[in-house]
Amino acid sequence: MSDELEELKRKKLEALQQNQQDQVQEEAQLGQQVEQLEAIIRQHLTKDALERYGNIKAAQPEKAVQVLAILGQLIQTGKVDIINDEMFRQILLKITPQKKEIKITRK
Repeated sequence: MSDELEELKRKKLEALQQNQQDQVQEEAQLGQQVEQLEAIIRQHLTKDALERYGNIKAAQPEKAVQVLAILGQLIQTGKVDIINDEMFRQILLKITPQKKEIKITRK
């Protein structure tokens, strides 16, 4: 009984370690893909747009990845060649959820 319990514990530990290794590999691959996409898109950004992207990447990395995906699609489909700061801000506005304005009236 004790041997069976030890065997089950060992198998469970091996499975957890394998899952963790797989997750680390997936994250590394995703990071590499983001870096490659970023390198391509940087070539199409103006200086101001690149600066804005850097600020967003530092403050909100998830939003930066969303922007990269959108810009990648626009560039790949040939809809845009050079992305200036105004275009970049318009894209950011589209992916940023609108806040509801709350008005309180007192009587």
